[in-house]
Amino acid sequence: MFKISSIDADLSWNNEPERFQVEPAGTLSITAGKKTDYFIDPANGAPKGNAPLALFNPGDGDFMLSAKVTVGFAGTFDAGTLHVRIRDDLWGKLCLEYSPQRQPMVVSVVTRGVSDDCNSAIIGGPEVYLRICRRGRTFVFHYSQDGKLWNLVRNFSLGDGTGVRAGFSAQAPTGDGCTAGFSDIHFARATLADIRSGE
Repeated sequence: MFKISSIDADLSWNNEPERFQVEPAGTLSITAGKKTDYFIDPANGAPKGNAPLALFNPGDGDFMLSAKVTVGFAGTFDAGTLHVRIRDDLWGKLCLEYSPQRQPMVVSVVTRGVSDDCNSAIIGGPEVYLRICRRGRTFVFHYSQDGKLWNLVRNFSLGDGTGVRAGFSAQAPTGDGCTAGFSDIHFARATLADIRSGE
């Protein structure tokens, strides 16, 4: 277990990373090993669940978790992600991911038995702000270029949300490894009033 200064709960690993580091300022870096991912192929149900994932318990109510995500891209689908998870076949992740076209993109995956895969926006560099919000029975993904004006990615449900954990991950599905950094981390047990307002 370890702590991040802006989160008032312990984090623990679901798959250990190659290495990780927590700075006194509350930043986190995670290095994923080769061929690591979280995805359940919708074509054949084949699961992949070996990426390093640091999770904490945000409590039973509404919350908001955001971070500036910076990724050292090398291989296709390298990514840094924010993650919400109930069990191995019920979870969602919001990624800054390297596309096959060699472009950083905001990508989201929601898994309910099998995974979907949705590309949302091309980002002009290796960093972006990502945010997860819980509002009752729903979860909301946003991204932002400046950490102030937020763009809606998707609004979805993971059932009643009982037992959810939230956190951070890095992945390297096709390559030899990837390091993702998470800075300007904010966590609050609060409700986002309007998911489409940009706030």
